[in-house]
Amino acid sequence: MALPAYASPLERVWYYSFRTICGLIFFFLIAPIVIIIPLSFNAVPFFTFTPEMLSLDPAGYSLKWYEDFFTNLNWQGAVRNSVIIAFFATILSTALGTVAALGLSRPDMPFKTTIMALLISPMIVPLIISAAGMYFFYTSIGLASTHLGVILAHTALGTPFVVITVTATLVGFDNSLVRAGLMCGATPQRVFFKVIMPLILPGVISGALFAFVTSFDEVVVVLLVGSFEQRTIPWQMFSGIREQISPTILAVATLLVSVSICLLISVEWLRRRGERLRGITAT
Repeated sequence: MALPAYASPLERVWYYSFRTICGLIFFFLIAPIVIIIPLSFNAVPFFTFTPEMLSLDPAGYSLKWYEDFFTNLNWQGAVRNSVIIAFFATILSTALGTVAALGLSRPDMPFKTTIMALLISPMIVPLIISAAGMYFFYTSIGLASTHLGVILAHTALGTPFVVITVTATLVGFDNSLVRAGLMCGATPQRVFFKVIMPLILPGVISGALFAFVTSFDEVVVVLLVGSFEQRTIPWQMFSGIREQISPTILAVATLLVSVSICLLISVEWLRRRGERLRGITAT
């Protein structure tokens, strides 16, 4: 919103001060992330800017850390585990979260507040506590140090994101559309897939993306519940920092930042599309 011509001096000061403060906060949040991108092209195994890099000498830059990521068997095994675990955890989280959100959206649902609090508790409880509880639980049933155990643990962490996004999509949902479909002779299953699902699909996909990122970036639960066979990218990065510091970690971080940006753009596009489908904003 532009500053009106009739604004008072105090309003002008606040206008520019507010934007300056917002800019400084944005810089404070984004600078630690942006700084790793040029460092990932360092030609030497240092985590600092060399004189060649500061002088923009091409000899100071290299892609060998990205090459190491794509050729190193440890990193490729971590990528494979991360994708497999995140894929199946996302499917389970999306299914469970969508069903839970649909049930909580019913006006006659008893104990709605209590159930919602329990469903989103993994987002509130400190992660180390959840991870310790999962470790003892999965150890007692023989699922610790297995892919299935890690997938189920990540499902518990990702489901709250799906519940919240789908519940937000269902706000203002016109239930008369469901009644109209039933009156036209459609079965409840057909009404769900032809009426309800197209309208809540942007929220479902957004929740699935959040669940995928949650599983893909999670490290604490994997360290406790998993083993070396379930080593993921965050685990590999954590181990690399402790055991052998390599700029390959910066290259991986840069790739993860790029993927996160793409996912955020997708989530924003889905949010706007969902609003258009529900008639909240104009097309």
